[in-house]
Amino acid sequence: MASASLFQAFRRFVSRNVKIRWMNERIWTDRIRTSNRTASLLVAVTPLSFFIYERITHFASVRALESAEEVLEQADYLYSCGETQKLHQLLLKHKDSDEAEFLWRLARASRDLALLSSISAEEKKRLIYEAFEYARRALEKNESSFAAHKWFAICLSDVGDYEGIKVKIGNSYIIRDHLERAIELNPKDATSIHILGYWCFAFSELPWYQRKVAAVIFASPPTATYEEALAFFLKAEEVDPNFYSKNLLMLGKTYMMLKDVQRAALWLTKVRDYPAVTEEDKQVHKEALELLKKLNG
Repeated sequence: MASASLFQAFRRFVSRNVKIRWMNERIWTDRIRTSNRTASLLVAVTPLSFFIYERITHFASVRALESAEEVLEQADYLYSCGETQKLHQLLLKHKDSDEAEFLWRLARASRDLALLSSISAEEKKRLIYEAFEYARRALEKNESSFAAHKWFAICLSDVGDYEGIKVKIGNSYIIRDHLERAIELNPKDATSIHILGYWCFAFSELPWYQRKVAAVIFASPPTATYEEALAFFLKAEEVDPNFYSKNLLMLGKTYMMLKDVQRAALWLTKVRDYPAVTEEDKQVHKEALELLKKLNG
């Protein structure tokens, strides 16, 4: 790459100029009348050596920074193409990183891999917990990262699926707090707004027996309405139109719950026409077709 060739050119430049400077300084020191020729040579060469070391260290640091940026760019490209397995393999090389930017992306990649239909139930569970750990570390490394808050909330919700309804409902306030913090840090992140809408939708349709569990855990159990969910889904669409097939689906489903058949059909038709890139897109597309059949039946 250009940066690599630049670094190599710099090294060749340094090597050539070291020889020239060393020869000049050698002549200069030979001309100096002193009883300690070794001391004179050290005085002449040591500052130059330090300068060279400093320059090479600086360029190496710049190169390392560029490499990290290049990996993140490649990761984002693979994500946009739906290359889940390749993305996970790429980021797994950086699982011990102290950078939140690597860790939250790895949490997302691990979770996306877990959602693939080809993944076994046992492997899915392992990946879900792995994703949560990466998200937790990302948040620990940078509490000002909206993406770290968002993926911590998502992964905490996923883990709750394996730890029972009591734990899942118990985590619900924590999840909402992190989503609201993510939106506060980045009001233009449509995904966080969508997930908060999904949170409202889930508690709007909470079965009666789960409401009883919630009432035991909390003096004031979490509640929400379909109208609140709808407001978030519409806001997400306003921020970034057609950004996510599932937001379109949830708009259709929410309008169905509100008995607005015309608007429900409008959004579900948009899902039908949405390009299915990821595994989730395909599942969402299938569900939309089934709901459209119900509406038209």
